[in-house]
Amino acid sequence: MQNSGLGNSKKITLNNGVAMPALGFGVFQTPPDVTSAAVAESLRCGYRLIDTAASYGNEREVGEGIRRSGITRDEVFIETKVWINDYGFEATLHAFDKSTGKLGVEQLDLLILHQPLPSAFDRTLEAYRALERLLADGRVRAIGVSNFMSEHLDRLLAEVSVVPAVNQIECHPYFRQTALQRMHAQHGIATQAWSPIGGITSYRGGGQSTFDDPTLRDIARRHGKSPAQVMLRWHPQEGRAAIPKSVKPARIAENFDVFDFELASEELAAIDALDTGVRGGPEPASITLEAYGKEIPEA
Repeated sequence: MQNSGLGNSKKITLNNGVAMPALGFGVFQTPPDVTSAAVAESLRCGYRLIDTAASYGNEREVGEGIRRSGITRDEVFIETKVWINDYGFEATLHAFDKSTGKLGVEQLDLLILHQPLPSAFDRTLEAYRALERLLADGRVRAIGVSNFMSEHLDRLLAEVSVVPAVNQIECHPYFRQTALQRMHAQHGIATQAWSPIGGITSYRGGGQSTFDDPTLRDIARRHGKSPAQVMLRWHPQEGRAAIPKSVKPARIAENFDVFDFELASEELAAIDALDTGVRGGPEPASITLEAYGKEIPEA
């Protein structure tokens, strides 16, 4: 994986040679009735990676938005995630059919496991082996995981043949997960940041939001950019992919307009120094079938 010296490049080369856009468009918690328009607008603005998940309940609308955009299928990198209810070899193969059926495509660019499910890790391993089969059959171009911590990656890598191309994790200036990112680098796994501008620090309530952080605001002023744009420049400059989300056309466009300036090394270091070590999302170990189980409808 080429994940250093990205400069103004908009692509990251994954460990199997597939080129993945460094900046994608996310639709987590985007209501289905506005998803199609938001996806079409993101593609109009220049995004070429759309990230969704079976559990978001909007894969069908993502597919509609891509078709509505007029951008050809081979120009759009489509990424989705298998939910924990569909873990297990045969169940995960069927999860692929459900997702592609809703998206209206035959092949996925990246298919990942949404959570490690440590309370039933045998099922996780079988699910990943299904991803390996889909990769071997050419039905997906790359496979990966999400929210896997170091111990989960250790267990996975000891049992499987294909090293994940991506681990999508919570990553923003207030929660960088540096040790996990180092492990990714050692194994050639790309880090893809969810909540890349620390939105989760805003809607959790309490504490300071990244958007109001004086360090980020000062760097933004220096470059004539917004704090969000500074954070979205910080990720690819440090070799990470990022998937911001919004349904507002102006914000969708602003979030993509980050490749016309460069952060200095001291600015990158200042952003790095904001890390609090406090996770905004749920602990991966807390995601169990009992607490988070949800049946994923058929296509």
